[in-house]
Amino acid sequence: MVVHRQEIQSLHGEGGSPSWTTRARSSAKADSQASDDEAASEVLSHYSSASEGTSVAEEGTGSDTVDEQAQQEEVEDKLKECIDNVLDKSAKTRQVALENLRLAFSSKMLFDFLLERRLTLTDSLEKCLKKGKGEEQSLAATVLTLLCLQMGSGPEGEEVFRSLKPLLINILTDTSASPISRQSCAVALGMCCYIAAADLEDLISCLTCLEGIFSTSCPEEGNSMPAQHSPLLQTLHCNALQSWSLLLTICPSSYIKKILDNHLLKLPLMLSSDNVNLRITAGETIALLFELARDMEEDNFYEDTDLLCTKLKALATDSNKYRAKTDRRRQRSIFRDVLHFIESGEFHEETIRFGLECMYVDSWVRRRTYDAFKEVLGSGVRHHLQNNELLREIFDLGPPLVLDAAAIKASKISRFEKHLYNSAAFKARTKARSRVRDKRADIL
Repeated sequence: MVVHRQEIQSLHGEGGSPSWTTRARSSAKADSQASDDEAASEVLSHYSSASEGTSVAEEGTGSDTVDEQAQQEEVEDKLKECIDNVLDKSAKTRQVALENLRLAFSSKMLFDFLLERRLTLTDSLEKCLKKGKGEEQSLAATVLTLLCLQMGSGPEGEEVFRSLKPLLINILTDTSASPISRQSCAVALGMCCYIAAADLEDLISCLTCLEGIFSTSCPEEGNSMPAQHSPLLQTLHCNALQSWSLLLTICPSSYIKKILDNHLLKLPLMLSSDNVNLRITAGETIALLFELARDMEEDNFYEDTDLLCTKLKALATDSNKYRAKTDRRRQRSIFRDVLHFIESGEFHEETIRFGLECMYVDSWVRRRTYDAFKEVLGSGVRHHLQNNELLREIFDLGPPLVLDAAAIKASKISRFEKHLYNSAAFKARTKARSRVRDKRADIL
């Protein structure tokens, strides 16, 4: 070719001072919350140590193997406890459990562990989505996405997606639901459909649902300015548009032709939105549609290319001071790439390195796909690129590499070499910044 949020109430006895029973209840509640936090910390510390212990092949002895197995069993016990806690009566405990599962699923491959527990976890997530509020629903949708990613595109992943797809659509289209939960459901619907949609009917129904969400940011007929929405709703529309464009990458050509006819006239109007993320997503989606059209060798699929390039050029050189500096910089960078591609058909290639391998992001289709998985997995995306067969199939990386301890050790640089490299980079950066400062001083 992504959000997590405690309320303490106190009762008072006579004279405005807390009664003994109130203090006892408050103390018990504080102790309960502290114990939840301690449990979360304990799970994460155990999980982190086990991940570090198994991330490379140990050059070792039988005792190392025994230690690894003991660590792995301890981690699995903690994860079983988290799965049980997803159904706890306390909302705080449920959220802590969901957050721990999110971190675990994004940083490690757990197919064998989850295979026999996927139905139990799916039922628990369904209850969180139905009865939970705001943050809990958001976390449940994210964990569902990661569960689907762990299960892959086979029957297990299809089963998870099919069972919760109607509920995701209900929450996403419910205007009275929390915007935060709707945002996560938009991402979950797009990702799960991309991974595990069994047929074209599933794909089209998800595309239609997502289109109905972000299209409310498109200008109404006869109006050239986008509709105004709150920042939370704009983020929802942005997520829906990103998921929609992700699903376009696996659509048949016949459906893409309909999309070109209906949306290449609407999407350029979203470039005038006052939300920087929505402008950027609209620009990237336009570039993606141009790429898909050119791949199908479509001629004259868009007539107002000159006007579009004028808009893109204005965004690529935007220097309005009322926009945040980081927003301006990111917008200019992305729209330069979009403009260059529309004009010349050339894509600015990016190299992603992970372990001993690298991957080339050399098209808008590949960039949209990589960005979608990176958004969900966070820092764990590199581990999954190395070990997740689904991602390796999507990005044509072949089967996971099997390396012995000697090869891994040889590929590592020592701490001293890393220190020398960082020192050289720091000196070079300081010199470059000094030259810029000198030029500024001359101008002043």
